[in-house]
Amino acid sequence: MSTAPTTLDPGGVERLTRRGLRLTQFTVAYNVIEGAVAITVGLLAGLVSLVGFGLDSGIESASAVLVSLRLAARLRHGEADEVKERRTLKAVAVTFFVLAAYVIIEGVRSLLGGEAPDNSTIGIVLLIASIVIMPVLARAKRRVGTQLGDPLILADAAETRICVLLSISTLLGLGLYALTGAAWLDPVAGFVIAAFAIHEGREAWEGELVEDDDDDDDDDDD
Repeated sequence: MSTAPTTLDPGGVERLTRRGLRLTQFTVAYNVIEGAVAITVGLLAGLVSLVGFGLDSGIESASAVLVSLRLAARLRHGEADEVKERRTLKAVAVTFFVLAAYVIIEGVRSLLGGEAPDNSTIGIVLLIASIVIMPVLARAKRRVGTQLGDPLILADAAETRICVLLSISTLLGLGLYALTGAAWLDPVAGFVIAAFAIHEGREAWEGELVEDDDDDDDDDDD
């Protein structure tokens, strides 16, 4: 449950909550588009890591939808259904494990089969866009979450930051393959995504997906 700092008046709490809602809604819209493009391009090019990245975008959309529903309910009624929220969070955690299993199985199959994926310029551009946009989005969420003292918004910020790390790892795999032609680099990048997915899933299942409070300047006033 949100524990807003006492320095915020009710109007300030509502303003920040609405800002958090807009940020999560943007996250859903962006990740749906990103995921659809990544999965389509990844399947066409045979890039396991890009498909895994697209599936992760879908998972992050589900998480952002959960946060959006809670914030919208809070604005309407002042609180959300905590029991239902925890149940949904565990369901999201399961999807992380499913994603990890998919990427690992496909990666092993690709390595054993010696399959060589095609290059994907669109995929590389998509990943670069994510690396540019997602850090800004994560920081904005973290700022709102810190000012509100809201662990759920901070958790969503943590997931967005992990998306940045996934983008970087996937881009490195695709970029190095484009430069070297080493087919094994793509499934290895996929294994990195699997490791992140398992970590996210465990944290979500335990209800501990909360951003580490190491950003000392994020709780400054606007």
